[in-house]
Amino acid sequence: MELTDVRRAIAAAMSVAASLDLPANDAIVLHNSNKLTLRLTPCDALARVAPVGHEVAQFEVELAQRLTEVGCPVRPLEPRADPRVYAPDGFAVTLWTYYEPVTPPTSPVDYAEALERLHAGMREVDVPSPRFTDRIAEAADVVANPDRSPELSDADRVFLSGRLASLRRAIDERDVMEQLLHGEPHPGNVLSTRNGPMFIDLETCCRGPVEFDLAHAPEAVRAHYPGVDPELLDACRQLVIAMVAAWRWELGDQYPKGRRFGEECLRLLREGPPWPALDTVTRQLDGP
Repeated sequence: MELTDVRRAIAAAMSVAASLDLPANDAIVLHNSNKLTLRLTPCDALARVAPVGHEVAQFEVELAQRLTEVGCPVRPLEPRADPRVYAPDGFAVTLWTYYEPVTPPTSPVDYAEALERLHAGMREVDVPSPRFTDRIAEAADVVANPDRSPELSDADRVFLSGRLASLRRAIDERDVMEQLLHGEPHPGNVLSTRNGPMFIDLETCCRGPVEFDLAHAPEAVRAHYPGVDPELLDACRQLVIAMVAAWRWELGDQYPKGRRFGEECLRLLREGPPWPALDTVTRQLDGP
């Protein structure tokens, strides 16, 4: 969010807290991208704030309730507030339990075990959700529309559009079992807590093969997750790189070092396998 929107979003979150008698004299920005994540103090509640119409907050709230009920390792909603979406001043505000992060970060073994538990619980939850191919279509639309990606060259546009289409066909033709997935269980969406790892940001949930989720996880996690199809995982990793490339070229993208990330993803796609995990790409861009 832009600075002016951040100020309004913080005011909206604090007004919600005040209406619930949750003391919130200050707000610490934990993350700012298409939505704002805030730690409200001294009540220690976590608020997620997005412009109304640019979020799927109600879906996320309902899904979090269902997953918590079946014991999935996801961040629960704030127990001192009604489990719903609040809408002050044109923003959608949801309140969640705040956890102090702990060190060291989640180990690959714990990460894989938590992801396996999440998938097991998701198989018990029947909720309407998009298919992973909808995510591909969203990325393809960014690439196909010069108004949405004006700085993407014509050659890169043709290349990336073709790669997204061919990968979608290749994965669809495998006719594998699909289930509800997190959609983006990368390290940024895994919270290390005293209660173990918890997955956050459920708005990207979709249906697809578990390899699609594993394609977002660090390389070391794959070795500890049972029953993985290595060829399908390779195809999904390449697909994730192609989708991320598309989103990093979208007009108004606010991801840190987003343009460099987009350029690196295009280079990786042209260079060919082996396909790295996203955290590997991030470390390379951050450098020493």
